[in-house]
Amino acid sequence: MKTEEFTESKGISNWMTLLLASACGLIVANLYYAQTLLGPISADTGLSTSAAGLIVTLTQVGYVIGLLFIVPLSDIIENRRLTVISLLVVIAALVTATLAHNTPLFLAASLFIGLGSVVAQVLVPYATYLATEKESGRVVGNVMSGLLLGIMFARPLASFITSFWGWQAVFSLSAIVIALLTLLLSRVLPKRKPSPTMKYGGLIISLGSIFKQTPILRRRAFYQASLFGAFSLFWTTVPLRLANDFGLSQQGIAWFALAGVGGAVAAPIAGRLADKGWTRILTGLAITLAAVSFILSYLFQNHSTTDLVLLILIAIMLDMAVSGNLVLGQREIYSLGRETRGRLNGLFMAIFFIGGAIGSSLGGWSYAYGGWNFTSLVGMILPLIALVYYFTEKRTARKNGDG
Repeated sequence: MKTEEFTESKGISNWMTLLLASACGLIVANLYYAQTLLGPISADTGLSTSAAGLIVTLTQVGYVIGLLFIVPLSDIIENRRLTVISLLVVIAALVTATLAHNTPLFLAASLFIGLGSVVAQVLVPYATYLATEKESGRVVGNVMSGLLLGIMFARPLASFITSFWGWQAVFSLSAIVIALLTLLLSRVLPKRKPSPTMKYGGLIISLGSIFKQTPILRRRAFYQASLFGAFSLFWTTVPLRLANDFGLSQQGIAWFALAGVGGAVAAPIAGRLADKGWTRILTGLAITLAAVSFILSYLFQNHSTTDLVLLILIAIMLDMAVSGNLVLGQREIYSLGRETRGRLNGLFMAIFFIGGAIGSSLGGWSYAYGGWNFTSLVGMILPLIALVYYFTEKRTARKNGDG
């Protein structure tokens, strides 16, 4: 199939949107496969139980490094080539993880899985270059739905595959899928060659200036970091509660994780409503929904079937809040400038993932010292802080005469 050069967008086809959404989901899932497999991986690679969290941490560290130092390259390097190179790194890291039988090699593979997987954050803004301004919210929502489905399906899928064929099968199958995806994208993606105004060194230095001079970026990144922190706290600790309080097995926990997939429906809906000017209202709704989720989890802590059903509802509510607000934030920052879109997205996602890392750490600490009761309180605080900050946005907007 002959590829085409990127030209000024006349709109993006439905099949291309579906392809980019699927690609983002398949790529970003690699960040989350190991989260439910820490036990068997640690046993096979010789990693102690207390240090098993390093697997997830190093994957996230690699991702943040990539967000800050690789994603900005999309503003100066032809995007299809950057995508293919990054995916080749992911494939090599996945193969290494499959074959690793010692701790240093597997941890190094984890770091590079995170590093290469940032290509998903090259493809999301790439989709907006193909889209017209009027459909950008819808396109971002649809592509982010694919990415979020990848995040939500990764944990239960990894658990199910491991129960049949072992944890190595998860990484080997992913390597095959990503290899096929790389071949497909290399043939069908239109080339997009940016018109760089600076070299790489200047590009990285400019990240500080962009962050300092872009209040919308700082605000949206803070909102999302707070919500993703709460999201990560919840999903780090809820498997412990499900096992301890409800007696669920690993497969039962995997089925519970599938419930969160329902929350991804908020992404395309938020994108469409944002195109109609509902961004501010929906932002407040998303933050409030996240706070209410933890209020409910704090109030209802029995071990009955009713409480388990309520916990599933809470998971869906929290996932809706995070996925919806993510699309709203990305749509806002993508509207700030086409030539800086890669750097804006890199900064936004880096801050967002730092929030998630903090939330995961807080979750482990709070559950160890105060159980689900204390964890719910800590989780509640994160969106409430974002809600207080949200009210300052409304006051500022009124002072400026905008609503």
